[in-house]
Amino acid sequence: MGNVGLLLVGVVLFVNGLVSIGVVAPRSAAPLNLFVGGAQVVLPTLILVQANGDAGVVNGAWPSLLFGFTYLWFGLIQIFDLEPQGFGWYSAFVAVIAAYHAVKSVQPDPVFAVIWATWAIMWTLFFVLLGLGLTHVRSFDLGRFTGWVLILLGIPTCTLPAILLLNDAWTVAPAAGAAALAALVAGIGVAAVLAGRRSRSAEPNRAPVATVAKQPQPA
Repeated sequence: MGNVGLLLVGVVLFVNGLVSIGVVAPRSAAPLNLFVGGAQVVLPTLILVQANGDAGVVNGAWPSLLFGFTYLWFGLIQIFDLEPQGFGWYSAFVAVIAAYHAVKSVQPDPVFAVIWATWAIMWTLFFVLLGLGLTHVRSFDLGRFTGWVLILLGIPTCTLPAILLLNDAWTVAPAAGAAALAALVAGIGVAAVLAGRRSRSAEPNRAPVATVAKQPQPA
Protein backbone atom coordinates (compact mmCIF):
# COMPACT_ATOMS: atom_id res chain seq x y z
CA MET A 1 0.00 0.00 0.00
CA GLY A 2 2.81 2.40 0.90
CA ASN A 3 4.38 2.32 -2.56
CA VAL A 4 1.04 2.76 -4.28
CA GLY A 5 0.37 5.72 -2.01
CA LEU A 6 3.71 7.25 -3.02
CA LEU A 7 2.67 7.04 -6.67
CA LEU A 8 -0.32 9.24 -5.91
CA VAL A 9 1.48 11.63 -3.57
CA GLY A 10 3.87 12.66 -6.32
CA VAL A 11 1.08 13.97 -8.51
CA VAL A 12 -0.77 15.71 -5.67
CA LEU A 13 2.40 17.59 -4.70
CA PHE A 14 2.95 18.51 -8.34
CA VAL A 15 -0.60 19.84 -8.74
CA ASN A 16 -0.44 21.75 -5.44
CA GLY A 17 2.77 23.31 -6.68
CA LEU A 18 0.93 24.46 -9.80
CA VAL A 19 -1.71 25.97 -7.50
CA SER A 20 0.95 27.89 -5.62
CA ILE A 21 2.44 29.49 -8.75
CA GLY A 22 -1.01 30.38 -10.08
CA VAL A 23 -1.30 27.88 -12.94
CA VAL A 24 -4.12 25.82 -11.38
CA ALA A 25 -7.11 27.21 -9.48
CA PRO A 26 -7.18 26.00 -5.84
CA ARG A 27 -10.66 24.46 -5.96
CA SER A 28 -9.83 22.48 -9.07
CA ALA A 29 -7.06 20.72 -7.11
CA ALA A 30 -9.32 19.91 -4.15
CA PRO A 31 -10.70 16.56 -5.46
CA LEU A 32 -7.20 15.19 -5.94
CA ASN A 33 -6.19 16.26 -2.41
CA LEU A 34 -9.30 14.68 -0.94
CA PHE A 35 -8.82 11.45 -2.90
CA VAL A 36 -5.15 11.00 -2.04
CA GLY A 37 -5.66 12.15 1.54
CA GLY A 38 -8.61 9.82 2.00
CA ALA A 39 -6.67 6.86 0.60
CA GLN A 40 -3.70 7.60 2.86
CA VAL A 41 -5.89 7.80 5.94
CA VAL A 42 -8.36 4.96 5.38
CA LEU A 43 -5.98 2.30 4.07
CA PRO A 44 -3.26 2.69 6.74
CA THR A 45 -5.98 2.70 9.39
CA LEU A 46 -7.20 -0.67 8.11
CA ILE A 47 -3.63 -1.97 8.20
CA LEU A 48 -3.15 -0.76 11.77
CA VAL A 49 -6.40 -2.36 12.89
CA GLN A 50 -5.15 -5.71 11.58
CA ALA A 51 -1.54 -5.30 12.73
CA ASN A 52 -2.05 -7.19 16.03
CA GLY A 53 0.59 -5.02 17.66
CA ASP A 54 3.31 -5.89 15.13
CA ALA A 55 5.80 -3.04 15.56
CA GLY A 56 7.13 -3.35 12.03
CA VAL A 57 3.68 -3.04 10.50
CA VAL A 58 2.71 -0.16 12.80
CA ASN A 59 5.90 1.79 12.10
CA GLY A 60 5.44 1.25 8.39
CA ALA A 61 1.84 2.50 8.37
CA TRP A 62 1.49 5.43 10.75
CA PRO A 63 3.54 7.99 8.74
CA SER A 64 1.02 7.63 5.91
CA LEU A 65 -1.70 8.75 8.32
CA LEU A 66 0.36 11.78 9.28
CA PHE A 67 0.86 12.91 5.70
CA GLY A 68 -2.53 11.78 4.43
CA PHE A 69 -4.33 14.06 6.85
CA THR A 70 -2.47 17.06 5.39
CA TYR A 71 -3.97 16.39 1.95
CA LEU A 72 -7.45 15.95 3.38
CA TRP A 73 -7.13 19.15 5.39
CA PHE A 74 -5.70 21.08 2.46
CA GLY A 75 -8.51 19.89 0.21
CA LEU A 76 -11.04 21.24 2.72
CA ILE A 77 -9.15 24.55 2.84
CA GLN A 78 -9.40 24.76 -0.93
CA ILE A 79 -13.13 24.01 -1.02
CA PHE A 80 -14.36 25.98 1.98
CA ASP A 81 -11.71 28.72 2.10
CA LEU A 82 -10.83 27.83 5.70
CA GLU A 83 -8.27 29.76 7.70
CA PRO A 84 -4.93 28.02 7.03
CA GLN A 85 -3.04 28.77 10.26
CA GLY A 86 -3.92 25.49 11.97
CA PHE A 87 -2.79 23.57 8.90
CA GLY A 88 0.48 25.48 8.96
CA TRP A 89 1.24 24.62 12.57
CA TYR A 90 0.30 20.98 11.97
CA SER A 91 2.78 21.03 9.08
CA ALA A 92 5.52 22.02 11.55
CA PHE A 93 4.82 18.82 13.47
CA VAL A 94 4.95 16.77 10.26
CA ALA A 95 8.25 18.46 9.31
CA VAL A 96 9.83 17.45 12.63
CA ILE A 97 8.72 13.83 12.17
CA ALA A 98 10.09 13.83 8.62
CA ALA A 99 13.42 15.23 9.85
CA TYR A 100 13.57 12.49 12.50
CA HIS A 101 13.03 9.81 9.83
CA ALA A 102 15.69 11.46 7.65
CA VAL A 103 18.27 11.09 10.41
CA LYS A 104 17.06 7.58 11.24
CA SER A 105 17.35 6.47 7.59
CA VAL A 106 20.89 7.68 6.87
CA GLN A 107 22.58 4.40 7.69
CA PRO A 108 20.14 1.80 6.30
CA ASP A 109 18.91 3.77 3.26
CA PRO A 110 20.73 7.01 2.37
CA VAL A 111 18.46 7.67 -0.61
CA PHE A 112 15.35 7.63 1.53
CA ALA A 113 17.15 9.76 4.09
CA VAL A 114 17.39 12.45 1.41
CA ILE A 115 13.75 11.92 0.46
CA TRP A 116 12.64 12.33 4.08
CA ALA A 117 14.79 15.47 4.31
CA THR A 118 13.09 16.83 1.20
CA TRP A 119 9.67 16.27 2.75
CA ALA A 120 10.86 17.97 5.93
CA ILE A 121 11.82 21.01 3.85
CA MET A 122 8.46 21.02 2.05
CA TRP A 123 6.40 20.87 5.23
CA THR A 124 8.61 23.47 6.88
CA LEU A 125 7.77 25.78 3.99
CA PHE A 126 4.06 25.07 4.56
CA PHE A 127 4.55 26.07 8.19
CA VAL A 128 6.32 29.30 7.29
CA LEU A 129 3.73 30.23 4.68
CA LEU A 130 0.52 29.15 6.37
CA GLY A 131 1.37 28.94 10.06
CA LEU A 132 3.46 32.08 10.35
CA GLY A 133 1.90 33.85 7.35
CA LEU A 134 5.33 34.81 6.01
CA THR A 135 5.08 35.06 2.22
CA HIS A 136 8.04 37.26 1.25
CA VAL A 137 11.61 37.88 2.34
CA ARG A 138 12.47 41.24 0.78
CA SER A 139 11.33 40.77 -2.81
CA PHE A 140 11.69 36.98 -2.74
CA ASP A 141 8.30 35.24 -3.05
CA LEU A 142 8.25 32.25 -0.68
CA GLY A 143 4.91 31.08 -2.06
CA ARG A 144 6.26 30.75 -5.59
CA PHE A 145 9.47 29.20 -4.25
CA THR A 146 7.43 26.57 -2.40
CA GLY A 147 5.38 25.94 -5.52
CA TRP A 148 8.48 25.31 -7.61
CA VAL A 149 9.94 23.05 -4.92
CA LEU A 150 6.80 20.91 -5.08
CA ILE A 151 6.76 20.89 -8.88
CA LEU A 152 10.43 19.99 -9.24
CA LEU A 153 10.81 17.56 -6.32
CA GLY A 154 7.34 16.10 -5.67
CA ILE A 155 7.35 13.44 -8.38
CA PRO A 156 11.10 12.59 -8.04
CA THR A 157 10.73 11.99 -4.27
CA CYS A 158 7.42 10.11 -4.42
CA THR A 159 6.29 8.69 -7.75
CA LEU A 160 9.76 7.75 -9.04
CA PRO A 161 10.82 5.92 -5.84
CA ALA A 162 7.47 4.11 -5.80
CA ILE A 163 7.99 2.85 -9.34
CA LEU A 164 11.52 1.68 -8.51
CA LEU A 165 10.38 -0.05 -5.32
CA LEU A 166 7.42 -1.74 -7.03
CA ASN A 167 9.77 -3.06 -9.70
CA ASP A 168 12.41 -4.22 -7.19
CA ALA A 169 14.94 -1.78 -8.62
CA TRP A 170 15.75 0.14 -5.43
CA THR A 171 19.31 0.64 -4.22
CA VAL A 172 20.72 1.68 -0.87
CA ALA A 173 24.25 2.29 -2.16
CA PRO A 174 26.03 5.32 -0.64
CA ALA A 175 26.70 6.65 -4.15
CA ALA A 176 22.97 6.70 -4.83
CA GLY A 177 22.45 8.66 -1.62
CA ALA A 178 25.08 11.18 -2.68
CA ALA A 179 23.40 11.53 -6.08
CA ALA A 180 20.03 12.04 -4.41
CA LEU A 181 21.50 14.75 -2.17
CA ALA A 182 23.02 16.50 -5.18
CA ALA A 183 19.63 16.34 -6.94
CA LEU A 184 17.95 17.86 -3.87
CA VAL A 185 20.41 20.76 -3.75
CA ALA A 186 20.04 21.31 -7.50
CA GLY A 187 16.24 21.25 -7.26
CA ILE A 188 16.21 23.78 -4.42
CA GLY A 189 18.58 25.99 -6.40
CA VAL A 190 16.48 25.87 -9.57
CA ALA A 191 13.31 26.57 -7.55
CA ALA A 192 14.99 29.62 -6.00
CA VAL A 193 16.07 30.92 -9.39
CA LEU A 194 12.60 30.47 -10.91
CA ALA A 195 10.89 32.11 -7.94
CA GLY A 196 13.48 34.89 -7.81
CA ARG A 197 12.99 35.84 -11.45
CA ARG A 198 9.28 36.42 -10.94
CA SER A 199 9.86 38.21 -7.64
CA ARG A 200 12.32 40.70 -9.14
CA SER A 201 10.14 41.43 -12.16
CA ALA A 202 6.93 41.77 -10.13
CA GLU A 203 8.31 43.80 -7.19
CA PRO A 204 11.57 45.48 -8.25
CA ASN A 205 11.46 48.19 -5.57
CA ARG A 206 10.30 46.17 -2.59
CA ALA A 207 12.18 47.22 0.57
CA PRO A 208 10.92 45.43 3.72
CA VAL A 209 12.91 42.50 5.00
CA ALA A 210 9.78 40.39 5.40
CA THR A 211 6.08 40.58 4.71
CA VAL A 212 3.42 38.86 6.79
CA ALA A 213 0.23 38.28 4.81
CA LYS A 214 -3.21 38.26 6.40
CA GLN A 215 -4.37 35.53 4.03
CA PRO A 216 -1.33 33.63 2.73
CA GLN A 217 -1.78 31.68 -0.47
CA PRO A 218 -1.71 27.92 0.15
CA ALA A 219 1.18 26.02 -1.35
